[in-house]
Amino acid sequence: MTRVLSPVAGRVVGLAGVPDPVFAQAMVGPGTAVDPDRAPGQAIAPVTGKIVKLHPHAYVVVDAEGHGVLVHLGIDTVQLKGEGFTLLAAEGAEVDAGQPLVSWDPAAIEAGGRSPICAVVALDASAADLAGVLEDGRVHKGTELFTWS
Repeated sequence: MTRVLSPVAGRVVGLAGVPDPVFAQAMVGPGTAVDPDRAPGQAIAPVTGKIVKLHPHAYVVVDAEGHGVLVHLGIDTVQLKGEGFTLLAAEGAEVDAGQPLVSWDPAAIEAGGRSPICAVVALDASAADLAGVLEDGRVHKGTELFTWS
């Protein structure tokens, strides 16, 4: 069983709370989302594993069981072409859950007219594979968002 941790501190809003239909309708996969605190900070690895994709606005970490977890920092942030994000790791690196991967400023994302909401998605999973999915409430960075079996 994989414990998937919140990459950021904030308020859980669930995937339905993401202002993007691709995430809100779970087309990418099941999971949840966090509306982050508006202070500059670091987004962490949600699981221990290997970074298979690392973009300034999004990353995927695959654990030893082959579970890939996507963290998407904000909505339409790909359009920023990396501006406002600093990579703290490299694609292909082995990382521990809780390890900082990207520095960013959610308030700056919001000031630029974009939502800073972070989707945390279980790739190639069904909703039945996940348990204990948080849909609301405050979380700290590293709080368990759901388990994946």
